[in-house]
Amino acid sequence: MGMVFARKPEMYGSFHILALLICVIFNYFVCRHFKDKDETYRLKAIHYCGAFMMVMEVVKQLFCYHYVFDHKINLWFFPWQLCSTLMYCCFFITLVKRKAQNAILVYLTTYCLLGAVMALAVPPDMLRIQVYLTCYSFLYHYLMISMAIISFFILKAREKTRFSFAAAMFMVFAFIAEIINVTAHQIFNDITVEPNMFYINPYFPTTQPILSVIAMKYGIITEIIIYLLLINSISYLIYRLIAKKIYN
Repeated sequence: MGMVFARKPEMYGSFHILALLICVIFNYFVCRHFKDKDETYRLKAIHYCGAFMMVMEVVKQLFCYHYVFDHKINLWFFPWQLCSTLMYCCFFITLVKRKAQNAILVYLTTYCLLGAVMALAVPPDMLRIQVYLTCYSFLYHYLMISMAIISFFILKAREKTRFSFAAAMFMVFAFIAEIINVTAHQIFNDITVEPNMFYINPYFPTTQPILSVIAMKYGIITEIIIYLLLINSISYLIYRLIAKKIYN
């Protein structure tokens, strides 16, 4: 598991382009497979995928502890990023009532889809020297898109759903992320081991393109507000496009 690339993969290099191509092919077959399945089958697939992703996450945490951080505590990969929330939502989707399911399904097809596309398009934190960690990151985001596709098919057969519940979920998750960020800072007071959950850590600038420039010029809090507004706005646009496709 400790294998490394001879050279760290570069963004839009041959590895990245190949990974994007595999993502398209993989999810093409996911779309074909689930297009004509019934709702029960689709919900179970989401649930089991969530369980699989959680197991993957445990293995990743052990890998990072042994091979990335040399048996030292480091919370950079703490599992509460926007993309991380998907595996929890997927796992619990069959355990909640229909109204909560609808909120999760909208969340998966908007916020999580956006997170996956952003991560795959701009993946500097995913392209690492460790073979396992890099491949894990890409597979995880492939599955995120798969979950969005399956969720879309389920929503298509259901009554019209509201975006506001998914937006509320996102803001609650973001609030929890900020609590994690602040608490970790109070404990460690060391940005080299602290997490940057949802990329809204108030103690150091984000590494996200463009937003990092805003943080340096106008302050971290301003950047965080703009970032959250952008995520909500773009996710809402995705919802409108999906709603138009499903309900019109």
